[in-house]
Amino acid sequence: MKNLTPAFLLVFCLSANALFAQKTTSEKLENEVKVTLISMWDAIEKEDVERYATYLHPDFTSFGETNTYLSEGKELELRSTKNWLKTADNVHTEMHNPQVTIVGEVAWITYYWTDAGLDSGNPFTSKGKSTRIFVRENGRWRCIHGHYTLVE
Repeated sequence: MKNLTPAFLLVFCLSANALFAQKTTSEKLENEVKVTLISMWDAIEKEDVERYATYLHPDFTSFGETNTYLSEGKELELRSTKNWLKTADNVHTEMHNPQVTIVGEVAWITYYWTDAGLDSGNPFTSKGKSTRIFVRENGRWRCIHGHYTLVE
């Protein structure tokens, strides 16, 4: 340690601080994506389709749990959600093992889910795996695509 110059120590400290700040920023953005998805689920759980809509990009698309074809458009997603909520009640979804990747203003999250609730008064549960893609516009993450697969 006695051979280290003050200049080297300063550069080392600044570099370490920059790496810490970069990691902190990355973790902050990853957390924003996770919180956005949890907020989307919360809106559905509270049957607040208008709030749910605020998290969706206008160009939203999805491959549903059992859908053969791509669902295209935010309005279709909102209509489908409204129709489902007419029979669904006490829905709750949990996320497991989320992995977030961010490249510029695009993020994708992969995770497993479990959910439960009532559908037409009958209890249901499901498990699946999913990928969601988000774009960041005006400082907000909005979901532009979802792909959901039932595993049981």
